[in-house]
Amino acid sequence: MTKDFDLKSLHTVHLVPLTAYHADGSLHAEAQAEHTARMYAAGVRCFLPAAGTSEFHSLSADEIVEITRITREASGPDAVVFAPVGYQVGHAIDVGQRSMAAGASGIMFMPFTHPYLCDAGARDYYTAVLNAVKAPALVYKKDPLPSNALLLELAKHPLVVGVKYAWNQMHEFRTTVLADTEGIEWLCGSAERFAPYYMLAGSNGYTTGAGNVCPHLTLAMHAAFSTNEYSEGMRYQELILPIEDFRARQGDSFNISMLKHALAITGLDFGPPRPPQRQLTPAERSEIEKVLQPILAAEAELAEECAAVGLSR
Repeated sequence: MTKDFDLKSLHTVHLVPLTAYHADGSLHAEAQAEHTARMYAAGVRCFLPAAGTSEFHSLSADEIVEITRITREASGPDAVVFAPVGYQVGHAIDVGQRSMAAGASGIMFMPFTHPYLCDAGARDYYTAVLNAVKAPALVYKKDPLPSNALLLELAKHPLVVGVKYAWNQMHEFRTTVLADTEGIEWLCGSAERFAPYYMLAGSNGYTTGAGNVCPHLTLAMHAAFSTNEYSEGMRYQELILPIEDFRARQGDSFNISMLKHALAITGLDFGPPRPPQRQLTPAERSEIEKVLQPILAAEAELAEECAAVGLSR
């Protein structure tokens, strides 16, 4: 494999940072930068700004590019930043090209929102964007399409460096990884609930939304599984699971709003998510606060331990 990209930079936790808004709903650049700097200081080195948990579908092209720029400037030189692309081919090319100019390390193809799909049409879409943007790319699989066969075909493209796999059929994932002759990265796209099983089946990294609130815990979980310390890894997963289980309620509709309230509890108010995302009731906010108490305590304790030994994971 001769792809001009350091695949080992993907062997980590991939944070999807929340998007910060002012009270009037506009982007809050200062809060976004502060949060990114916090995450980088905690040890996060891979960022997927403006992606799904970042409200990709509610952001304009200009906002996606701006969030990408903020992420690059607020993180460090060793961070990798993948900008999301999707919708029409022209939109994807425009966002991809401008995001690369703003400092992105590569692009990530978001799941399709189009009707009437097939592998042939998907292949044309990916190829057109890759040939125009000319950047390292991740492909996000959340549905049957793109098929595993198409993913294996795309793995041969010189710019495709990995797949964010969130179609939680573990046997299909494992057999696809084994069939890959190109050696790209096959990454868990379903966060901490599924990460241990993906890592056992061949993934070297996974995405996280909970990491916005407890970055040290999820980085420690990844480190444990990476060194085959399975009991320790599962202990960290158990600590994080109440966040993931809450987010998954009612068809994952608490995915963003739960984390935004959680982040506010830590002292950084990003504002509520944009419609049509779920807004929280007072009772739900109170429940989230109770859920978070032991998690935030464990996060603070681990952060202190890391600081004491000068550890940046």
